[in-house]
Amino acid sequence: MVEVLERKAELEARLSVLTEKLRGIDAELDSHQSRDWEELAVERETDEVLEGEGRAGQAEIAAIRAALGRIAAGSYGECVRCGDDIADARLEILPYTPFCAQCARSLHP
Repeated sequence: MVEVLERKAELEARLSVLTEKLRGIDAELDSHQSRDWEELAVERETDEVLEGEGRAGQAEIAAIRAALGRIAAGSYGECVRCGDDIADARLEILPYTPFCAQCARSLHP
């Protein structure tokens, strides 16, 4: 497995990027104050997209924080459901995943 400290650094870097992105989304959402009906309609459509990105970002932040908690607890890389090791290849793709591939499949058939 990639050194846990390296994985921790990757997760912390991603957390920083996401936090900054969410700040930008919040600022953009707060800036929409058009009085023109057509512009307001376009802004509302843009707001829906930004809000979706914000929700996805918040979910990823929560998953990253949970993974950092598992690192601190010494259980990172172990499936929280069955206790088996999570494959390195899976952690490479989803470094914050709490589930091995088998458990993830059974949760989302």
